[in-house]
Amino acid sequence: MKLCAMKTEKSIQALDGGRILAEYGPMRLVISAWVGRLPQRDMCAGAAKEAFVRFERVAALKDALSRPLQGNPVRLQDPVAQAMVESVRAVGDEDLTPLAAVAGALADAVADFLFDRGMTRVIVNNGGDVAVRLRGNETVRVGIGSGAPGKEGMQSVVLDSSVSSWGVATSGLGGRSLTRGVASAVTILARTASLADAAATAVANASFVKDGNVAQRPAEEINPSTDIAGIPVTVKVGPLSERKKALAVERALGRARILTKEGVIFGAVVAVQDRIAADAFARARLVQGGSGKN
Repeated sequence: MKLCAMKTEKSIQALDGGRILAEYGPMRLVISAWVGRLPQRDMCAGAAKEAFVRFERVAALKDALSRPLQGNPVRLQDPVAQAMVESVRAVGDEDLTPLAAVAGALADAVADFLFDRGMTRVIVNNGGDVAVRLRGNETVRVGIGSGAPGKEGMQSVVLDSSVSSWGVATSGLGGRSLTRGVASAVTILARTASLADAAATAVANASFVKDGNVAQRPAEEINPSTDIAGIPVTVKVGPLSERKKALAVERALGRARILTKEGVIFGAVVAVQDRIAADAFARARLVQGGSGKN
């Protein structure tokens, strides 16, 4: 999600099942919350209004959030912006700016707003970056895409209340943000959506392999207001050999293993064209089918 696309229009729309759609500039939140089996539409509408306030505060800090953290001990008063800083710092990639965590951090803020008000199950989806909060015996299934044609939404991950706070984020080719890698999709599970968001970017970037069917261009040629000017990003990936696909998957999972060992994330699923692999944590939670409640 890019803050530079900010517009003045705010929209709150009721969806089925008690869900609320909140849109403001590049932010597109689908907000769901329950107490037991009862959906809490009014609480979700209140959370949407809170989301607009949080977004405006973050947008006002865009300049500070658009700089790499290397050698820059950023400390911001806004809690959402600071969560972005801390998530990117935890991931540790020198070329990431705090904007790599913006969508996830906003989803977290809205989810925490609802959870702190007694909701037992909360799902906040910010354009594919998902914050989940659970208590009691609640479980949810969050659909993940492979990025491969015809396979979207065929799998999901089951999350339960053994962990009260979850984040699920996906990065890769065709997503809302630029990528340096060749992964069709990288899905990260973490304790917050902010960490998952930043880590998904880093793990997807790690999937790069040199190949004649991989084309890259400087990021600023794709998006003149990008926060990663001067860095080559992937614009096209043609068919890759089985060896190259396997290498790309292994590079991505290798980066994910480091983040798991450091306690930054829980697990990862990586797809490079038709080759899909997951680490043990994510594999144990994968099921067939889309999103929903177990």
